[in-house]
Amino acid sequence: MTSVLPDHGRAPDELTNLLAQWQGGDIDWKSGRAFSLVYNADDPVLEQLQHQVADRFLHENALNPFVYPSLLRMEQEVVAVAAELFGTDPEAGALTSGGTESIFLAVYTAREDARGRGIIEPQIVLASTAHPAFTKAAHYLGVEEIRVPVGDDLRADVAAMAGRVCDRTALVVGSSPCYPYGVIDPISDLAQLALDSRTLCHVDACLGGWLLPFWEEIGEPVPAWNFSVPGVTSISADVHKYGYCFKGASVVMYREASMKRLQHFIFDGWPGGIYGSATTAGTRPGAPIAAAWATIQHLGRDGYVAKARTVRDATRIFLAGVRSNDDLQVTGDPDMSLFEFSSRSGADSTGAIGDAMDAKGWHLDRQQGGLHLMISPGHLAVADAFVADLADAVANRGESLGIGSSYGGVIDA
Repeated sequence: MTSVLPDHGRAPDELTNLLAQWQGGDIDWKSGRAFSLVYNADDPVLEQLQHQVADRFLHENALNPFVYPSLLRMEQEVVAVAAELFGTDPEAGALTSGGTESIFLAVYTAREDARGRGIIEPQIVLASTAHPAFTKAAHYLGVEEIRVPVGDDLRADVAAMAGRVCDRTALVVGSSPCYPYGVIDPISDLAQLALDSRTLCHVDACLGGWLLPFWEEIGEPVPAWNFSVPGVTSISADVHKYGYCFKGASVVMYREASMKRLQHFIFDGWPGGIYGSATTAGTRPGAPIAAAWATIQHLGRDGYVAKARTVRDATRIFLAGVRSNDDLQVTGDPDMSLFEFSSRSGADSTGAIGDAMDAKGWHLDRQQGGLHLMISPGHLAVADAFVADLADAVANRGESLGIGSSYGGVIDA
């Protein structure tokens, strides 16, 4: 077999040229024609700052915060901002690598809390629209997952979920909002269900956590979703989504610092010294931590409010464009800046529209029920072009190429 390890080292110019060639086949998120994976802040100054910060902290390792006090300070300040936005103690949270790790830690903490209450085989109860990261966490942690169909409004059906809560329930989950439809679950009712059942309640705000506080500030209706709701015990929120940091930075926050300590790991049963970590990872790259801090400090409250307005304005144009077409329908009534739409003529027609938009250079995500859009500030500049191309795609759609009838959406976490 041919070795892939080169016999001799290769020159930097050769490698960077090759990488540029390979990257030519990747999605061009800066064009505004992609709708997931990267949240386009449309902010060259911020992007330049992030590159500078990443370069400065490229080699730092947050495994030992006592050696890198700068990283510890920045991490603590990011968590403190999240605590202020969500309404909890700055000591009751941690910075993670992304939504999947934040959710994993929340499920782990719920499992440990349940074991402390004598529950040997814990369960988590959640709506069918909850992120697959909960299923992944349950799989790894040996927790039974109970997924419950949503109501007609596509939000968590509290009565149906109450019927599945039992003395083994470790965690009740709500989304703010859910990824597929952009709707916010009735968090107050779910949290009350958890209180009545003497269990925990997690709010997955990986999408909404860094937008909803400013969404509300610009006058958009936002139902109660954070720690202001009695019974909410943990929240996950990604800084690398609408916080506009690059990947990967998220926070997991708890109502009480004592809950956060359940996720800590400390080991001294080997000769290498005391090993401790507050999150799943041991070695942690310094660049995302520093960039999360720098991004938040650079934007500030006024910057986040301005970007919320841009996202709101762009979302209105996209939604109006879809709703103005008699052949198209938006799924449900989205609360935020992401939504699914489909053709009234059925799945094959929806797939053909998606194919036609692909041919025009747009990259819509495909779900089981339709096409999915997630709006970032960078989409405002292309909103009118999208609406025009969509109208043309609907009018001139042909046969589906076969990739539209079995949607394979990529879910960002």
